[in-house]
Amino acid sequence: MNLRCLIVDDEPNAVNLLEVLIGQCTSWQLLAKCYNALEAIAFLKDNKVDFIFLDINMPVLSGMELAGLLPGETAIVFTTAHFEHAAESYSFNTIDYLLKPITLKRFLASTKKVEAYFQPRLAVTDKRVEPANEYFFVKSGTELRKIFLPEILFFESRKEYVGVVTLTFEVMTYRRLKDIEAQLPVSFARVHHSYIVNIKLLNKIQDNHIHIGDMQIPIGEKFRDKLMEMVRKKTF
Repeated sequence: MNLRCLIVDDEPNAVNLLEVLIGQCTSWQLLAKCYNALEAIAFLKDNKVDFIFLDINMPVLSGMELAGLLPGETAIVFTTAHFEHAAESYSFNTIDYLLKPITLKRFLASTKKVEAYFQPRLAVTDKRVEPANEYFFVKSGTELRKIFLPEILFFESRKEYVGVVTLTFEVMTYRRLKDIEAQLPVSFARVHHSYIVNIKLLNKIQDNHIHIGDMQIPIGEKFRDKLMEMVRKKTF
């Protein structure tokens, strides 16, 4: 599940641990790391997140005080070394309450709570459709090339550019892969930091690789579960 999160914690070691756990155990996007509440307030003025990992004991403004300043719908996973704030924390829109030091087992349990919390919301708000012949135009140099979505094999990130590989040709465009991903229908899946593939044209999955066209594309660990969930729905 592609959720956007923020870490707010004044302890660098705690921030580093959460960053590693998020990177290794989820497909979430960590948008920023803030080391005090004021940094978080400044960041949230211009950026939207799905939820916040929020430390309680911080100087100047505590996590509880910051939570009270956030919009009521802001989802929070509190992190703290002290259990006595647990009851108070649930007066906010709290998904979970993680006691430090955070273990891998406890973090994994928390990821299930977070994704269960957002699952019904994403089901309602996911308005992507699968039209029969949808197309878009790709700007490549001075050319605007019309490409039909069903003919695209995959998109590949190549530094500042993205390669669009179809059944019959390939074109390069000056775009970010995540911007293209946001415009694609549900039959396209991010399978690696550098690749989005057309699931309908996938030949097979073997040895942690996708075979599509003449290419073997590696499956990134953080994208594997979501991909396999899609595949299982089409498996006899």
